[in-house]
Amino acid sequence: MKPPLPFLLATMLLIGAAQAQTAVPAEETPPAAATGKGARPEAPAAPEAPPLDSRRFGVVPDPAYGAFQRGLYITALNLARPKAEAGDAAAQTLVAEIYSRGLGVKQDQKEAAKWYRLAAEQGVPEAQFQYALMLRSGRFVERDIDQAFALMEDSANTGNVLAQFNFAQMVLERGNDAIATDRAVSYYERAANKGLADAQYAMAQTLANGAGSRQKDLPAARQWLERAAQQNFDSAQVELGTWLVQGTGGPADAKAGFAWLKRAAEGGNVAARNRIAKLYMAGIGIEPDSVEAAGWYLNARRAGLVDPEMEDFLEGLTDAQLADAAKRADARL
Repeated sequence: MKPPLPFLLATMLLIGAAQAQTAVPAEETPPAAATGKGARPEAPAAPEAPPLDSRRFGVVPDPAYGAFQRGLYITALNLARPKAEAGDAAAQTLVAEIYSRGLGVKQDQKEAAKWYRLAAEQGVPEAQFQYALMLRSGRFVERDIDQAFALMEDSANTGNVLAQFNFAQMVLERGNDAIATDRAVSYYERAANKGLADAQYAMAQTLANGAGSRQKDLPAARQWLERAAQQNFDSAQVELGTWLVQGTGGPADAKAGFAWLKRAAEGGNVAARNRIAKLYMAGIGIEPDSVEAAGWYLNARRAGLVDPEMEDFLEGLTDAQLADAAKRADARL
């Protein structure tokens, strides 16, 4: 019997619609407007959030959704609310979205929860997903894990990619035996195939370790890491870079590995900063440069990561080298 998914995946945070979560590898984790009801003219405004795919709302509430897409949020709310109150599920979801994100109105998560619940009861996948997140956290609504689980599963089964990832996480929270792991992995894989970086990273971890009935497959795991890394998922960039340097899951390519680690380091990943410091120190994938090595390590140390090997390395540098390294570290803040 294969082991369950590694602890890293079983404890990853659920993700909402706006942004996926990333994580530093465990061994290197540092310490810690007012609403308007009238028909007054409204000037077009730049959207405060990325445009939304109309499919998230079920059936598009035509004029209200059109106003929403143009950034006329108060107009959209005024057009959608009567339909929402009359039971139109798509309009209910749009009203919930406006209140949830505070678009043109004061953000009101309790009001958003009311409308998400009504739309979820009518089977709108996006509303099911959002309301499930609220039920799970117990914020703005009474906590109900079982209902959250059921709604998340319903949304996932309609093809909602974020719901697929989150449902996999919830399955693992309930049990991490082989059966639960296989079920979770099936949902990770659906989301990964649709391009969700978090799920691609989860698949990489699954195949790197061999989980449930999945055999260990390092070349396939490396492919998933690359797909996630290309989407700027920094944990995948760190792991892919390390694998390339070490020749894990395929041919070694120290230069490419260094490039991925540097990309993650420049994005602020603390583990990556420490790792490229070591590559500069040893001259792996890049010409050796003691000052650059020290500079990158100082950046990592300022974020709370302390590496005994790099501390010893600093002891061997001159005062001038340390001063230069500190300046380079300062320039990257």
